[in-house]
Order: sequence, then structure tokens, then C-alpha cells
Amino acid sequence: MVIDKIKKRNKNMRTPENKGDIPIGKWMKCDKCGEILYKEDLHKNYSVCMNCGNYFRLSSRRRIWQTLDENSFQPFDFHLKTVNPLELEDYATKLKGLQEKLGIEEAVVCGTGKINQEEVVICVMDGNFLMGSMGSVVGEKITFSIEKAMELKLPLIIFSVSRRCENARRYYFTDANGEDIKCYCEVK
Repeated sequence: MVIDKIKKRNKNMRTPENKGDIPIGKWMKCDKCGEILYKEDLHKNYSVCMNCGNYFRLSSRRRIWQTLDENSFQPFDFHLKTVNPLELEDYATKLKGLQEKLGIEEAVVCGTGKINQEEVVICVMDGNFLMGSMGSVVGEKITFSIEKAMELKLPLIIFSVSRRCENARRYYFTDANGEDIKCYCEVK
């Protein structure tokens, strides 16, 4: 692939003085096999390495984009604020920085959307937000989503992340009555 071409280039060739023609942020390196991958190709392959099958971490925004029909996601309107009951140092500063950087308020994004024109309630945890740590707001949002799915008699889908199983993708499903919770977990 790209590495083979780089290795074969002429060593006497001059490097450009202006490196502005090299696109920054267009390539990613797979942590598992070391392959250099073009980001656009990686996204088209649902963030799975084409060389070794390794999963890349997905943001909640990308997971929603990959799962739901285009422009069908409607987030629930929550007015909840995270508190610091353990009085951890710099917690408020860290939270504010993550909220600005990622554009989300908490480690989970919840709402309704459509999959093949079928309405669902969906919760997507974001591993980039404190590794999806579950505080009181995350619990409230998930609980609200479960209750809303039962009220509207809609299927519920929860994508969770875990510190222990960083390369696992978990899928939770319920029927329209909120019963028979099933879990499907892919681990690499």
C-alpha cells in the first residue's frame, strides 16, 4: 500500500521546501497492524481497518451517522448538568474542555431516529468523553430513553463503551414492550 511506495522512493530525491501540499489529518495509523490508512477509505469501511480488521474508536456522531437513516436523528432535550459529588480536582475544567472539543454535553447522546424508515430510540456512548464514564447524568439520560421507548412502544438500541473492553462493540436491543433485552458483542 502506501508504505511500499514510500519505501521505494528515490533517496536522492529532494524533499519539497514547502510541505503545505501534504494534507494534514487525512491519514491514520492502525494501532494493531501499523498500516497507514486514508481516513476517507477508513470511514467508508465503517472505521474498521481494511488490512487486519481492527476496530477504530467511533465518536457518538459518527456512530449515529453510520447507524441511522440520513437526517433522521432527533436528540432528546435534556436540561441536566453534571455535578462533582466526589469533589475531584480540575473535574469541572476537564468537563468543559471535553464539551467544547467534542460538541457534546455528556458521555452519551440519546434521541430518536430511523433505521430503514423504522422509528427507534437510540443511546450512543462516546468513548472520547472520559471513556464513556457513567455519571449521574449518563444514567438519567439512559433511564429516560428506556422509559420513552416503552411509552412510545419503540425498539431501544444502546451502544455502550467500556474501559475494560476497549476494542469491543456492544449492541443492546429490546422489543417494543421493553422486554427481552438482548446483547450482541463483537470483540477483536
